Amino acid sequence: MKYFGGMVSFTTKGNGYEEAIKIVENMKIFTLAESLGGVKSPASITHASIHKETREKTGIEDSLIRLSIEDIDNLIDDLKQQ
Repeated sequence: MKYFGGMVSFTTKGNGYEEAIKIVENMKIFTLAESLGGVKSPASITHASIHKETREKTGIEDSLIRLSIEDIDNLIDDLKQQ
């Protein structure tokens, strides 16, 4: 890595929890993490301490996936294999 990493967040097309879990589980390069210091994680894990109703009111859906970008080429390759 030459530069600072970043964080990318997105929800699944169907906004479904199961779809988000499938994407996260199918990634080969990025591994599941349960904290901001981790590489990938669905919001239901990273924001588990916040009640689901509160998360949804603030726009944090269970299908939200957050990816830490250390190497953009790795990220693109991993998402393409979905």
